[in-house]
Amino acid sequence: MTDLSYRDGQAEARPWGRWQVVQSAPGYVVKRIDVNPGARLSLQYHNHRSEHWVVVAGRGAVTIGGDTIRVERGSHVYIPRETKHRIANDGEAPLIFVEVQFGVELREDDIVRVEDDFRRK
Repeated sequence: MTDLSYRDGQAEARPWGRWQVVQSAPGYVVKRIDVNPGARLSLQYHNHRSEHWVVVAGRGAVTIGGDTIRVERGSHVYIPRETKHRIANDGEAPLIFVEVQFGVELREDDIVRVEDDFRRK
């Protein structure tokens, strides 16, 4: 059985930008994520899900494990479960990407923050 806490259309503002659920079903969630210029997500990992990211607008840098790679429109990355990761927008326009989460437990509280610019836990 899949634990799914997301709802289609659910949206939330964050200090770095916003996210919105495009579609959710047992086993996967699709989100649109907008990162403001100069902002970045927390360095984090997930115990119960892996993620695929596809950049649709903007540019920035993604950290996965110990590697950092440049991304721009058309770039895609895979983040395995339990791997530290973050994305940073170092451009002048919003960085927008589509995130597809896969896992048995898909909950917004499956985030373990290692570092956070906004001092969230």
